[in-house]
Amino acid sequence: MNKEEELLRKKSPVNVKNKKASFEYFFVETYTAGIVLTGTEIKSIRMGKASLVDTYCYIVNGEIWVKGMNISPYFYGSYNNHESKRDRKLLLTKREIHHLQEATKQPGFTIVPTLVFIDGKGRAKMDIALCRGKKQYDKRATLKEKEDKREMDRAFKRF
Repeated sequence: MNKEEELLRKKSPVNVKNKKASFEYFFVETYTAGIVLTGTEIKSIRMGKASLVDTYCYIVNGEIWVKGMNISPYFYGSYNNHESKRDRKLLLTKREIHHLQEATKQPGFTIVPTLVFIDGKGRAKMDIALCRGKKQYDKRATLKEKEDKREMDRAFKRF
């Protein structure tokens, strides 16, 4: 990821993060994918009404799908409003999908969405990561590192 893409993510009016993913998994590789959405879904995302809690990706017939992503129904939508928790197709190249499919065949690896944002052209994008699950002691070590960093920041603020 270059600096230009990083700036777009920071300047994006919408940043829906999966905070639990970094605690539960080690990120091995990350990819940016487009999302196939309907009209009312993109409007809800632009209002920030999306959630990535308990989401994961799976591959079927050479296509990658995200399951469990919640996009709240659009408030001003009519009778043809979208279903909030349907499976949504992600847009990646065949080479990337094939690479992810081979990697997830190994035990302990999965694909997890980490971030939904709006790019410079107004399209919804999703960052997904190939992840390896953490053990309990890894999670404790992560919490300890966080706590130590917080203590150091407090100590430096005193002076």
